[in-house]
Amino acid sequence: MKFTKIIATFAIASLILVSCKKEEDKSLALIKAQAEKEAPKEHKTIAAENAQTASFTIEGMTCAMGCAKTIEKELSNLDGVEKATVDFDNKTATVVFDKTVQNQENLTKVVQATGDGKTYKVSNFKS
Repeated sequence: MKFTKIIATFAIASLILVSCKKEEDKSLALIKAQAEKEAPKEHKTIAAENAQTASFTIEGMTCAMGCAKTIEKELSNLDGVEKATVDFDNKTATVVFDKTVQNQENLTKVVQATGDGKTYKVSNFKS
């Protein structure tokens, strides 16, 4: 009887240790994926003849840290975008991008997709 209890205790302890390791591995994988996603993206230098600057108004932003910074980050992470800045106070965005890679339509879609598709509206697009 005592031998059975020892084996059962050992089996339960082994299962707990193995299951905790798997959970830890999953957590570690999620943390690594999050870090890779948030790591700043290196931007390729845009040839002078392909560089274009666009400014536009973004309606629907309610805060500088949530809305404006999130939109700025999404625009900055696009391929072909060298620099993006969003000014919450003036409700404007300025983007320097490679016109062979990005265009007005793509930039507008990214801004609108940052919300639920209805929250942010892009207008007064000037290149």
